[in-house]
Amino acid sequence: MGDYAKALGSKLRGIRQQQGLSLHGVEQKSGGRWKAVVVGSYERGDRAVTVQKLAELADFYGVPVAELLPEGRVPSGSEPAAKIVINLERLQQLPAEKAGPLARYAAAIQSQRGDYNGKVLSIRNEDLRSLAIIYDMSPGELSDQLVDWGVLPPEARVARGIDE
Repeated sequence: MGDYAKALGSKLRGIRQQQGLSLHGVEQKSGGRWKAVVVGSYERGDRAVTVQKLAELADFYGVPVAELLPEGRVPSGSEPAAKIVINLERLQQLPAEKAGPLARYAAAIQSQRGDYNGKVLSIRNEDLRSLAIIYDMSPGELSDQLVDWGVLPPEARVARGIDE
């Protein structure tokens, strides 16, 4: 299967894991409707999922179908996704009224990961989108603001692959 199937599978796996379900747990919770081996093959991108099955899975997980679809163009294996690396040392120097939401968000991610090196933190594009909502900006505007604050490196203005 191609990159799109793998990206779709990754989204399926992410939703399942967010709900604290194992593949076996999906089979149990669905009363056998969704077999662990089938869901696992969808998640690996080894098996094509029909639109009907995708809609049924979305209903089972209680999410809109759009949440299961990969966004935009799927990067090929030769194109690494742009990393968003926050400078935590610089973040700590900023006034709380500016950087409070970002600092709390970063602390929550560090706690989830058990990552307390205190120097930098890599976040996903989805994290930046969520932060942009909190700051009432577009992801691009927030990215520019973070560069201006010195929290993101200047090349982040160009490197970001974020839909606005």
